[in-house]
Amino acid sequence: MKKVFLSLAVIAALTVVSCKQSENAPAEAVDTTAAAVDTAAAAVDTAAAAVDTAAAKVEAAAGEVKEAAGEVKEAAAAKK
Repeated sequence: MKKVFLSLAVIAALTVVSCKQSENAPAEAVDTTAAAVDTAAAAVDTAAAAVDTAAAKVEAAAGEVKEAAGEVKEAAAAKK
């Protein structure tokens, strides 16, 4: 009978300890999630900067293509 009560006491103690750890777990999960959100936000900012740079290069290339097309038209007109 003493072993049964001792076993129940051990189980109760483990239950209390495990509940205390689970109370801390959500706070740790929130901290981890916040860090992940910050990292993701930084990645988005970096990607946005890369897109802006690529867009500027595309616009510059489009201008060069228009200039080259104008030169080709002039050359074709000169041959006629």
